[in-house]
Amino acid sequence: MEHGFGFLAYLALGAGIGFLAGLLGIGGGFTIVPVLTVLFGQQGFASVHVVHMAVATSSASILFTATASARAHHVHGAVLWKVLASLTPGLVVGSLAGPQLASRISGTALAGVFCVVTAVAAFQIARGVRPNPTRQLPTPLVLSLVGLVVGIVASFVGTGGAFIVVPFLTWCNVRLQHAIGTSAALGVPVALFGTIGYIVAGLHQPGLPPYSLGYVYLPALAGIVTASVFTAPWGARAAHRLPVGKLRISFASMLLVLSCYMLFRVATS
Repeated sequence: MEHGFGFLAYLALGAGIGFLAGLLGIGGGFTIVPVLTVLFGQQGFASVHVVHMAVATSSASILFTATASARAHHVHGAVLWKVLASLTPGLVVGSLAGPQLASRISGTALAGVFCVVTAVAAFQIARGVRPNPTRQLPTPLVLSLVGLVVGIVASFVGTGGAFIVVPFLTWCNVRLQHAIGTSAALGVPVALFGTIGYIVAGLHQPGLPPYSLGYVYLPALAGIVTASVFTAPWGARAAHRLPVGKLRISFASMLLVLSCYMLFRVATS
């Protein structure tokens, strides 16, 4: 794949991610990772690195979208900063440790983990419902442990962790608007420290392509971020005219197909 065509593909991916984020309110990590895995493979990057690079680059791109989303939710008073503060210590540790763990397993194993997590997230997206509140928020120590789990899992798959945090906070009797707003703000440290973790983990890896910062591939990051900024508002406007409920089911199905295809490509490469 020529470099020019490759960058156009990254722009197209970013445009699609931005539109879906605005339309469905869903972060793009579950879509970015399998598509980047295929694109990186077509560009001839070392097969041992393509999944790790895809996850790392996805994590880096989410840092930009999560920051914008967190700012918007803060303006509307939807971020529970005390809850965020309790989750963050464990979150930082998990987000830094996750990439180090991921770098020690094969690309095929990491793709398998991604598929399992994607299946759980796709089920939640397709249902479009939240768990009934059955308890109150736990102590700060327990919240920090929850943050540790979120940080590890989210950094393993290159997402912001909303698919875990929103149901958990709703289950703990937090209003849905606050759960979503707090989860959006939580995506910033997840993405930030997850990205740092992948940069550190990839610094001394042989065979990474030029323009890589650790496992983060900068041309892909630039293309995704640039395009998604412009298309997210289009998706938000379309959300008021399109049958979002049916689209959620289609999107969930697409996630499963993409992740399974990614696993197949990685396992047979």
